[in-house]
Amino acid sequence: MNKVMLVGRLTKDPELRYTMANSVPVCTFTLAVDRRYKSENGPQADFLPIVTWRSTAEFCSKYFRKGRKVIVFGRVEMRSWEDQDGQKHYITEIVADEVDFADSKKDDTTAPPPPPEVPPEPPKTQGQPGNGYPIQDLKQQAAAAAARPASPPPQAYEKMP
Repeated sequence: MNKVMLVGRLTKDPELRYTMANSVPVCTFTLAVDRRYKSENGPQADFLPIVTWRSTAEFCSKYFRKGRKVIVFGRVEMRSWEDQDGQKHYITEIVADEVDFADSKKDDTTAPPPPPEVPPEPPKTQGQPGNGYPIQDLKQQAAAAAARPASPPPQAYEKMP
């Protein structure tokens, strides 16, 4: 039976592409999976290429980001191809059937910080005196205007030399 389950962190943001033949979404990313043992130099990790298809690919592209801890269920596949020079290449990949988050949203340090709180707007009173502004503000403005000295009429400026 060919079945794998991996828990690790994304090394960079996933790449979403579409096949040329029929535009099927395919998403690739690399997962850093820690080994169970440590060497003299500290913990070691394996960097495994992951491939997802169709709706899973679109999900990964939309929600997964670099550094995010995820769980991957899938199978190991090996494939080969020849380049333009006739050189044969081999690759081993994990084709993921299921993916999920392994850390909680509050533990996610890759997400942007929440926006600052905006103070609530004053209550609107449409259809009433004040044209949407609280009547108390209008009374304060009227009192402030009454306390200001009156400006001279426009004809007074014309008479000045």
